Amino acid sequence: MGSKLLGETAPNFTLPSSTGDSVSLADFDGKWKVLFFYAKDGSPTCKRGCLTFKQQYDLFQSLTPPVEIIGISQDSLEDHRRFKSELDLPFSLLSDPDREVAEAYGVPVHLGIFPSKSSFLIGPDRSVHYCYDWLFRPRRHVARILDAFSALSSGGKME
Repeated sequence: MGSKLLGETAPNFTLPSSTGDSVSLADFDGKWKVLFFYAKDGSPTCKRGCLTFKQQYDLFQSLTPPVEIIGISQDSLEDHRRFKSELDLPFSLLSDPDREVAEAYGVPVHLGIFPSKSSFLIGPDRSVHYCYDWLFRPRRHVARILDAFSALSSGGKME
């Protein structure tokens, strides 16, 4: 699971974005970011997960320092464009069709067919501070990430 990366440097990557640009994790160096992997554009659980990030996006941006949100799935760029437009998502969706980045982050596939949904809180120095697998709890994961960031930014320690 992704927890093996806790305290480690998050693997860099470059993937195509729903906007047509290539996006690298290194583009966000010096900033806090949440990298979240989800299974499929339009699936009910993933839709709820993305909408939860959308609902809290302004809060993430208002934190000191602000936290960037980046979504990744195996979907095509065209699927991402449709999904992003349908939900009016304010953050980038990146396409990882061969799961190379998901595998680098240790995001599992359950029963051989269901990609897990995992979120990573990554610091400005690209170190992984928190990860949460949210296979069946798409709403709770955003609250957990916000709690983790709050604990870290106030000098607390992660559990």
